Amino acid sequence: MSSWARGLLAALLLVAGPVQAQQAQQSFPGIGRDATPREIAAWDIDVRPDFRGLPPGRGSVAQGQVIWEAKCASCHGVFGESNSTFFPIVGGTTADDVNTGRVARLTDRAYPSRTTLMKLPTLSTLWDYIHRAMPWNEPKSLKPDEVYAVTAYILNLGGVLPDDFVLSDANVRQVQQRLPNRNGMRSEHALWPGAQRKPDVADTACMQDCLSAAPRVVSSLPDFARNAHGNLAEQNRLVGAQRGQNTGPAATSDSADAQLKDLLTRHNCSACHGVDNRIVGPSFREVAARHAGRTDVVDYLAGKIRSGGSGLWGSVPMPPQTLDEAEAALIARWLAAGAGAR
Repeated sequence: MSSWARGLLAALLLVAGPVQAQQAQQSFPGIGRDATPREIAAWDIDVRPDFRGLPPGRGSVAQGQVIWEAKCASCHGVFGESNSTFFPIVGGTTADDVNTGRVARLTDRAYPSRTTLMKLPTLSTLWDYIHRAMPWNEPKSLKPDEVYAVTAYILNLGGVLPDDFVLSDANVRQVQQRLPNRNGMRSEHALWPGAQRKPDVADTACMQDCLSAAPRVVSSLPDFARNAHGNLAEQNRLVGAQRGQNTGPAATSDSADAQLKDLLTRHNCSACHGVDNRIVGPSFREVAARHAGRTDVVDYLAGKIRSGGSGLWGSVPMPPQTLDEAEAALIARWLAAGAGAR
């Protein structure tokens, strides 16, 4: 058995627990072992709604601003309003919401967005997600004190905490009582303490009439609806990066240009790459210029698009893309031709 396979089995046994690990050892002698306390501790980092699992620490709003500008603002905006890539974290809440614990704009259909702070009912969710998943290119790299600081800064941006506040494990429960949507949690689903009915998760799985191939969900705007209310891509969004589909005249044609634009939109390429401006990754024309001299440029770029990677343009990785070979080749040919440069 390869070292990779042994490592995978050890991880599965760690998740399954000591009983399953012992059973596996009896069935497959010499394979696997009980997880050590340190290994379990490395996995057991979740913070629950009652703040069980929250590590000790503290961080100020001012410290959080420094960390935010260095590690968070490039994706989430200086003020949490997002940029052209990610959904806004802050916005849409008021001082009245802090007092009532229910965000009024959640019921306002005219308001253009739903930000993180508008929907967040439990502070533990925000802390836990930052701790385990951020920054995007270095998850779990923030120390607990830094997570407290970043959390404090986000809440300060939303008007929940004052500029001089220091968030800590000692006062986090009091801060929970200031979340704008703390009273927005529903319990009818029976997945929350105090529920009055049985959860609907005890049914038997259906294993009949299954599809022979993996389903592919594709959503598109029908031709008769295009441009019915103007070009959605050109309309202003008041909160966050909500890019409308291009419904202008070029999008209604059957040309290769229209197909290319559809690919770049459908696979979210434009979320990280501008045509001639950098966003998270390099611009399309920078990519075209760098590889212009390669004789195998189309095959090379198509392969890189599908496999992803990091290091050539910085430390932020590009994940592997799910488009097929023909779609990747179409984008690669466009890049090889200069990405529309004249």
